[in-house]
Amino acid sequence: MGNAIILGPIGISTTELSFYSSRIPAGFPSPALDHMEQKLSLDELLDIDAPHTYLVRVTGDSMTGVGIFDEDILIVSRAITKKIGRIVVADLNGETFVKRLTQQDDQYVLRSENPKYPPRYIMEGDELVAWGVVKANVHFQPPHA
Repeated sequence: MGNAIILGPIGISTTELSFYSSRIPAGFPSPALDHMEQKLSLDELLDIDAPHTYLVRVTGDSMTGVGIFDEDILIVSRAITKKIGRIVVADLNGETFVKRLTQQDDQYVLRSENPKYPPRYIMEGDELVAWGVVKANVHFQPPHA
């Protein structure tokens, strides 16, 4: 469906990782160690603005069209303006979703990025709260046998 489970706010980290400036081709090996330039923190890379940033775990396949898959972890910012066209974590009548916020005429619509799922039209009397805008997602690769 595309529901979200709130994991919690992100704290500031002091851990820095090695950052390689060269892009790594998917087909041939590259001497990446020759291109190591600096240390980079994930906070800096992901532009973490604590305490306005939190993590969400996705359940379902309704957002696969934009590369958000079941069990991915989303980095969500409450500081980014919730505009039409952005992917948001939203609560609609007590149910939390990850959807694209759109508008059709004067009506707001939460749209999936998978054609299997119909849009969710926001009707008069519905309670919609957008909790934040998705900045990035972490997709874990399945282990190989």
